[in-house]
Amino acid sequence: MIKTIIKKGAYYDSVSLMQVAKKLNTLDGVIDSAVVMATKENKGIIKASGLLTPEILKAGDSDLAIAVSAKTPAAAEAAFKAADELLNKKTAGGGAAAGRKASGLEDAVKMLDGANLAVISVAGRFAGALAADCLEKNLNVMLFSDNVSMETELELKRAALKKGLLMMGPDCGTAIINGAPIAFANSVQRGNVGVVAASGTGLQEVTALISNEGAGISQAIGTGSRDVKLEIGAITMLQALKLLAADSGTEVIAIVSKPPHPQVLAKILAEVKKIKKPVVAVLLGGEIKEKVKADFYPAKTLEEAALKAACLGKGRGIGKAREIIYDMNLKAEALAKKEAAKKKKSRCLRGLFSGGTFVSEAQVILPELIGEVRSNAPLDKKFKLKDSLKLSGHAVIDMGEDEFTVGRPHPMIDFSLRNRMIISESKRPEVAVILLDLVLGYGANLKPLEDITPAITEAFIRNRELSIVASVTGTETDPQVRSRVVKSLEAAGVLVMPSNAGACRLAGEIIRLAAKK
Repeated sequence: MIKTIIKKGAYYDSVSLMQVAKKLNTLDGVIDSAVVMATKENKGIIKASGLLTPEILKAGDSDLAIAVSAKTPAAAEAAFKAADELLNKKTAGGGAAAGRKASGLEDAVKMLDGANLAVISVAGRFAGALAADCLEKNLNVMLFSDNVSMETELELKRAALKKGLLMMGPDCGTAIINGAPIAFANSVQRGNVGVVAASGTGLQEVTALISNEGAGISQAIGTGSRDVKLEIGAITMLQALKLLAADSGTEVIAIVSKPPHPQVLAKILAEVKKIKKPVVAVLLGGEIKEKVKADFYPAKTLEEAALKAACLGKGRGIGKAREIIYDMNLKAEALAKKEAAKKKKSRCLRGLFSGGTFVSEAQVILPELIGEVRSNAPLDKKFKLKDSLKLSGHAVIDMGEDEFTVGRPHPMIDFSLRNRMIISESKRPEVAVILLDLVLGYGANLKPLEDITPAITEAFIRNRELSIVASVTGTETDPQVRSRVVKSLEAAGVLVMPSNAGACRLAGEIIRLAAKK
């Protein structure tokens, strides 16, 4: 049975609603739930998940829709009560002016005198106008919202540039500004490495690895993934590079992106040539062939970029980065030999990722070790999976794609669907390795071990030949504490590597050696 409640004019940001939906899905008797603003886009998502009702169809963009599929009426009522409690809890913390809630943007600006950055997470159809209002009020903007047109993005970025403001996004999920982590971000050490990224997960991985290596971050600026497309022309990335070049606290700059359009890449490299600081760049799946400048260091992986930037930030040569990677590879080879010896007939790899950039990185590393790898987010369209729920051969999937997030929270928050796939893939006799990422930090699942360990334990019971390889993106000062997560995963039998690239190499090496038997 499906029950629905509509709350008229009750707005909540998408991250808060994701967390509420995750909690509801854990309640006894609840089969599935959706907690979303009733926008046109979200109605389509709810319909695909089988939770659409006439009440939701009639609801407006500014209405909150809570849909629950439950085994009994009592379970549905309990879920609605829990949703109310969770939503009320999120609004009861008080505001800046003696707990008073702002009545609008104008009021918020007055209440927070001196504020210069607005973080926007509203329905896409409203996001552009609100971002324009913020820019008009001389606020820099981080636009978390997606479903914003390319035309609107271009208008916003041109307006911001004209006013000397920074326009991060749309669909910008990560930034660290003056040491403050924003949206999905990690708690990192302050330092002299500035990062600009057209990739949220990539930004998290690089900043966390730099911090874990003993260096630190001056600023980490997200641009939104479309910034490097021809239509936008890297407006924000070019602006961020100029800002970091002029910043006295930044001595090394790192660029993180998927391959930009060739004309856009030419603009970026032209700007890099002007910078009188070392620059490291990783374009996952792309290559920079030209000589840019003497202190320009291209990297193939997020790990390589982070280690090079960290070494430069600490006054060491990049040769040290190669030594670190070499030592990790030796460790991986030893582990791979031991794991490959367990394999009798299993030969396939399945990567189940919550971070889309990690899927791209996996496709850069794995084919060199194991050959063809298919994906729902392929770097090469000829390797596109026909059905992301029916995997065969070697496959790596991004579980943050729309096909998986229909009516449910992002997999960095809600592990339930990936847990089901860990168990289902472990039952397949051909599966030798399951490759995972675990992303910690603000906005991510605060109890990752509690949620994922039961699925891992069951997977090992189902498949005695199975190896599970994982990376953990995070730091010691993250709310989840990286070392605690790593030790617990290892105690459960998981092979944990310091980076996603390291995990991919280990997983690929296990398969390669098993295939030679």
